[in-house]
Amino acid sequence: MSTAPVADQQRLLDVQAIDTRLAQLAHQRRSHPSLATLAEFSKRAQDLERVRAETAVLVSDTRRELAKAETDVEQVANRAARDQQRLDSGAGSAKDLQAMTHELESLGRRKAALEEVELEVMERLEAAEGEVTAVTAQAEALRADTERLEAERDAAFAQLDEAIAKAQAERAATVEGIDEKLVALYERVRTQTGGLAAVALRGESTESVNLSLTERAAIRDAQPEEVIQSEEYGYILVRVPATEGRP
Repeated sequence: MSTAPVADQQRLLDVQAIDTRLAQLAHQRRSHPSLATLAEFSKRAQDLERVRAETAVLVSDTRRELAKAETDVEQVANRAARDQQRLDSGAGSAKDLQAMTHELESLGRRKAALEEVELEVMERLEAAEGEVTAVTAQAEALRADTERLEAERDAAFAQLDEAIAKAQAERAATVEGIDEKLVALYERVRTQTGGLAAVALRGESTESVNLSLTERAAIRDAQPEEVIQSEEYGYILVRVPATEGRP
């Protein structure tokens, strides 16, 4: 069993309290509520961008389709206008004029059908453009929410980082001068347990460790300078007066 000055052992409890606080601060930084929300915002922004890109392609394709429909209507209208002009002039035989009249009727029906197609394409284009506008507005609103939340996150991180820096400075000052072997043991145990290394032992009881009868007997027989460790996890059991308010 190793030994270390009693005062140094008791100072480990102060170091442990600071390390616990540092772990809590680090956890607060890692699990800050803004991070999960920002991750959701990022996914939503990607989805909106995908929809916007797909809809933009649809708008482009539909505009080309509308241009073709307009051209088709214009071509039929121009042909009908020419035929009407010839018919109005009265040039040609009665048979030719009768055929032209039938063609004008056919062109009229063709033009009406093409205009129906043109109207349907225009409606689809209007809907697609409306969707682009809506998605763009959603993306802009999401961007504003993201910027606001990022500012809140940065402000929270700044406070946490300041608290962490102060705690780290406090820890360095607290560790300074403690027996090096004792500190090395503390760090080794803390690494093995994931954070807890020093536990206050008042009399023969501790809040964190269940002690066996053998351990209790060993504690009673141990000299003040002896470093006591629990059998189960290797925690350093720091003996303090039962009335002392150390953690």
